Amino acid sequence: MSTVVFGAGYLGNLLAGSLPGAVLSRVDILDRDAVRGALQEHRATAVVNCAGKTGRPNVDWCEAHQKETYRGNVEGPLALADVCEDAGVHLVHLGSGCIFYGPSPDPRGWREDDFANPVSFYSRTKYAADLVLSQLDNVAIVRLRMPIGSRPDPRNLITKLAGYTRVVDVENSVTVIDDLAAVVGALLERRATGVFHGTNPGTMKHRDLLELYRSIVSPNHEVRMISEEELIGTGLVKKERSNCILASDRLAALGVRMRPIDEALAATMKAYAATSSG
Repeated sequence: MSTVVFGAGYLGNLLAGSLPGAVLSRVDILDRDAVRGALQEHRATAVVNCAGKTGRPNVDWCEAHQKETYRGNVEGPLALADVCEDAGVHLVHLGSGCIFYGPSPDPRGWREDDFANPVSFYSRTKYAADLVLSQLDNVAIVRLRMPIGSRPDPRNLITKLAGYTRVVDVENSVTVIDDLAAVVGALLERRATGVFHGTNPGTMKHRDLLELYRSIVSPNHEVRMISEEELIGTGLVKKERSNCILASDRLAALGVRMRPIDEALAATMKAYAATSSG
């Protein structure tokens, strides 16, 4: 028996390599017959969905490719969930905390059952899938934000921010991938259902990450911090970006713990530096 991970991108490859007994499938989740074949081939008892459209080089791509984005982020996950339900297989779907914009009604952060207020087309498709998947008996949704990993990659927030000469100075909830893997593993083990916020406790400013990067990885790194208004006004992005803080009440209720972001970020940055120099 095994866990099949769909979506051979950044997170899919990392989770397939981290979860015990996991195998990575490259089949299109819109192809129901191919999905059924993969589940049968690997005698799957669980599935993790990392497939979807985030756009390259960033989510602005989704604004100009709405049909592809909708198919990847809405139709695909719903088709996958349907096949998993027929096969009696538990599904953990990677959602996005970027469906929330701005301050939350609860001072601790946006809760799992809060109604979202998505602005970009990408965030609207992610929320559309959540609204359906969250009602299914065999599905857990893990919402993550701006993943941070220990190896350089264009999808790693460390690599992203270090590659910019100008970075917006904002505060957010973020997800350290090592902790995300542990969360996904715990949800699979418990066959949990519903929505979970998979972000590390506490908040992080982009400024904090880059100061740590300069301290540990690249002492000569230079960057100019800018405001959100300047980010949009200069045309650096086409759509307003989500900046938000999430509360993770449902993970806490399950007894699943993620490291505080200060601790997790420092450890991850040290590992990143070792990987970069190696």
